[in-house]
Amino acid sequence: MTGAGGIRAVDELMEKASEALVATDYFEAEKHCLRALARARSGRDFERMARISLPLQECRRQRRHEACDAGHVRVLSEMPAAGTKLGAGVYLLTPPLIGLHGRTLRDLLTRRKVPAMVLVREPTTAKGQWPIVGVGVGEPRPVVVRAYVDPPAAREPDASYLLAAQEALGDAAIRKAPSSAPPDHHVDDLWEYWEAVPDHEKLAQAFEDACRAAAASGVDSGPRRRGFDDPFSF
Repeated sequence: MTGAGGIRAVDELMEKASEALVATDYFEAEKHCLRALARARSGRDFERMARISLPLQECRRQRRHEACDAGHVRVLSEMPAAGTKLGAGVYLLTPPLIGLHGRTLRDLLTRRKVPAMVLVREPTTAKGQWPIVGVGVGEPRPVVVRAYVDPPAAREPDASYLLAAQEALGDAAIRKAPSSAPPDHHVDDLWEYWEAVPDHEKLAQAFEDACRAAAASGVDSGPRRRGFDDPFSF
């Protein structure tokens, strides 16, 4: 559990997050939420993690709304050159770009405080589907999640299509984190996948529920062991 000093630090960060939320500075609020969550997670303070997940989810929801309301879908097959001006909107990265490029672009846009939703598609499968991929930080290696969707009926995807693809990706992430795992491991799994698909509402809710279940169980299951999924591959 988080010690007295750690609890105070977490609470102070969440006060700053609340102030930023009131000011509708969602990037600043998210930054404080993530710092607070990292502290609470290091102390295995699952109850605080559950509480932090709510404003974090709200930050990401509002940022996603701003991205979609911008009305721009940007399809990229190469990473933007250094210094390129990047506007708000929904971004779809296509081959030869891979999942890690999507995370790199999302991080860049976040640092610049540009509202954006970023998705990556891999090469079309033999069945004619688009694999949509997300990459999270992971421990000790990045986690990878994929969903297979039919290509858009129109020549280019629109925001509605990409929102639906993002929903499919988040649903796939939830399935990859089975609730049969020990409660504390389930929290860690869901957190890594939420970082891979940060704009998915049900994934955020599943994380909150898992945190509360872990807090109630009081179990420390020790280190996790999970398989390897290569984020550099299609």
